Amino acid sequence: MKVAFAGTPEFARAALQALLDAGHEIPLVLTQPDRPAGRGLKLQASPVKQLAQARGVAVAQPRSLRLDGKYPEDAAAAQAALQAAAPDVMVVAAYGLILPQWVLSLPRLGCLNIHASLLPRWRGAAPIHRAIEAGDAATGVTIMQMDAGLDTGDMLLAERLPIGPRATTAALHDELAALGGRLIVEALAGAARGALTATPQPAEGVTYAHKIEKHEAVIDWTLPVQVIERRVRAFDPFPGASTLLGDTVIKIWFSKIDSFQCNTGKGSGHILLVDDQGVLVSCGDGALRLTELQRPGGKRLPAREFLAGFALAPGQRLGLPEAGP
Repeated sequence: MKVAFAGTPEFARAALQALLDAGHEIPLVLTQPDRPAGRGLKLQASPVKQLAQARGVAVAQPRSLRLDGKYPEDAAAAQAALQAAAPDVMVVAAYGLILPQWVLSLPRLGCLNIHASLLPRWRGAAPIHRAIEAGDAATGVTIMQMDAGLDTGDMLLAERLPIGPRATTAALHDELAALGGRLIVEALAGAARGALTATPQPAEGVTYAHKIEKHEAVIDWTLPVQVIERRVRAFDPFPGASTLLGDTVIKIWFSKIDSFQCNTGKGSGHILLVDDQGVLVSCGDGALRLTELQRPGGKRLPAREFLAGFALAPGQRLGLPEAGP
């Protein structure tokens, strides 16, 4: 089958790899323009572009696909390239641009999206983060026939994936990326046989996974300990949960709920205990043990190694611009 592909990050790269390995003809890949990255802020190609170029696949990087938008010349060039490619179907995975109707209608089989949730739960930009943050027991991948709405199209295939009690967004992302690659290959095989059944999404259970903002990762120690622990895992690798000690930002990469009884009379955010097992901090209704931390300019370190170069002590308070009593 002739498949156009639209995607940008590592999640999409895994799907493109699966399609190539399955022997599909990929005449054109759409991906986001190169972005500055790294300490030198040099322009860097997306993971999808890097793979496409390595496999000799043509790449287009329009800034917009709207013919009546800000970059109509980009959209017109992309339209010409897609028409020349004449794909049977377009596969879309975490592309980052809205597809106007002319794109949705161009392939004879339309556009299929790989979405990292069990729709209609967690439509939107950050389904993996939000599922962990909410404490969901499971997530999955849905292959969806795209329409003009935000992740509202009919479902073609779906598979459930449990979320482990220690799952981070980084780890769950990789599992879902692999699952998405396998499911899209299955979906295209079904489409070739005319064996796919489109099922409308139920009206009940719709939730939206809004984009993660950096400010969300600042820990509010007054929250319940389970909420904080889930957010630490949800915001790994981006943007990374953080807290303040005085004017110093400390990132928290791993933590676990502790049975320590907070009967100290002190408020949330106080350091209760420091030892080789971690840094115990009081929360709204319990205590959280911080076991992997990072100082500015440093590396992610187990608590023991972190404490060897950054002293913390019981009685200090986290989460304030200036350490309080």
